[in-house]
Amino acid sequence: MCASVKYGSRGPALIPRMKTKHRIYYITLFSVVLLGLIATGMFQFWPHSIESSAEWSLDRRSVHDAPLVRIPMSSPIPERGDLSCRMHTCFDVYRCGYNPKNKIKVYIYPLQRFVDEVGVPISSTGLSREYNDLLSAISDSDFYTDDVTRACLFIPSTDVLNQNSLRIRETAQALAMLPRWDKGMNHLLFNMLPGGPPDYNTALDVPRDRALLAGGGFSTWTYRQGYDVSIPVYSPLSAEVDLPETQPGPRRYFILSSQTAIHREYRVELERLKEENGEALLLLDKCSNLSQGLASVRKRCYKGQVYDYPQILQESSFCVVLRGARLGQATLSDVLQAGCVPVIMADSYILPFSEVLDWKRASVVIPEEKLPEMYTILKSIPHRQVEEMQRQARWFWEAYFSSMKAIGMTTLQIINDRIYPYAARTYEEWNNPSVVKWSSVNSPLFLPLIPPRSPGFTAVVLTYDRIESLFRVITEISKVPSLAKLLVVWNNQNKSPPEAIDGLSLDQTHMVERSECINKFASVFGTMPLKVVEHRADPVLYKDDFPEKLKSFPNIGSL
Repeated sequence: MCASVKYGSRGPALIPRMKTKHRIYYITLFSVVLLGLIATGMFQFWPHSIESSAEWSLDRRSVHDAPLVRIPMSSPIPERGDLSCRMHTCFDVYRCGYNPKNKIKVYIYPLQRFVDEVGVPISSTGLSREYNDLLSAISDSDFYTDDVTRACLFIPSTDVLNQNSLRIRETAQALAMLPRWDKGMNHLLFNMLPGGPPDYNTALDVPRDRALLAGGGFSTWTYRQGYDVSIPVYSPLSAEVDLPETQPGPRRYFILSSQTAIHREYRVELERLKEENGEALLLLDKCSNLSQGLASVRKRCYKGQVYDYPQILQESSFCVVLRGARLGQATLSDVLQAGCVPVIMADSYILPFSEVLDWKRASVVIPEEKLPEMYTILKSIPHRQVEEMQRQARWFWEAYFSSMKAIGMTTLQIINDRIYPYAARTYEEWNNPSVVKWSSVNSPLFLPLIPPRSPGFTAVVLTYDRIESLFRVITEISKVPSLAKLLVVWNNQNKSPPEAIDGLSLDQTHMVERSECINKFASVFGTMPLKVVEHRADPVLYKDDFPEKLKSFPNIGSL
């Protein structure tokens, strides 16, 4: 018996036709699976930044979205700050390790909103625009890592740039609550406006244990040389006002003073100089006839005449930068931007980035007591040298002062150079605008910390008692790339070789003994007769057989 076959218009119906509702179900299921496969492929091969979503940036994370952290009243408070800290005592370089790029890794703590037990914030301003710019620049740099285990340096997201906005005790407690605080070891704080009325301390008053401080107003009493970093006080006008670079040379005014809140004694002395030298000196002050606001900040006045600030700075060869309530002044940044040579009168002030920058090439530093002699001192500087200083001042601003990014990157590079000295920037790279930086060439002045691939050679230096010649020979020999070892044979049996550490001042007990001596000295006189002065005499050629008239300091050594 034959089975009947049913025919239709599309041929033999061998398989029953699928019902409409089942067909829609399978089509939908197939579409979902196909879309899933496509999405998986795009996720695997499309360039994305899934890891960077954890990076610190206010562009992706709002302050209001940051978690709230309450600080118990009983939370521990860090020590005030160890003035004896140095890189070899308070910084763990082993966290940094060796890496082929010779670059430290910096971790930024996640943003948090710290409040006390009753909900009052530790800061009246929260996160400032300047600190946000600073942290964002670091997070976009080669220094940054979001892996806390790889970090060499830790930066809190708590803004301490301006001490005026901080609650000192609660801010210190918030720092101590950071998970990697460890008494501030390998932590870096940025502060530009330290201290407060009436005494205005020259370093941040927030207790910070062993943390490094990048500070904007250090004095010689609070600055820990080789540990802290002296940074400039950022001027908001750097971002708001565009001052085109002007050609170096003589300008309309010889000396200009533009600060509005200087001490009355300084103002009186400047007015006296103005009377003596006439139009060569322009003495500006705050405009009393303008309403308060942004417009008045950008104006200066002299006898009713209004000048645009900071544009007027470009019309003077020298610009006065006097200390105010704080040693660090934003005026210094404005002056440099204008290509005006700053005349800095702030005794004991540690100039920004002075660890690497040669300020003699871009400024004139005069003791405060020499203010009456300022005009005579500046007139003695040759015109060509003034032009070079104007050019150098502008370049300092462009390279190191012009933005929070420039300030932050310079600070980290200085710390990086301390940790990897064999790959550090040279004096010329820091101070010469025209120096070409070849990224593939390491400085030959330092030997690498890893063994060379080739055996190299051992240099043997025989010496008896000529220390200066010995050091000069060692410096030159160390420039040879194939040097593997240097051995010094000291032949003088009646005299010990030079110590491995630069003299008495590095002795741990020396500072204590010196302080006791000075205190006793002051008690005998009934007052402190010593004055803070800075003096340098370079004995150029004074020992050499040259005519006396060619020697810069012919009388040195005569005693």
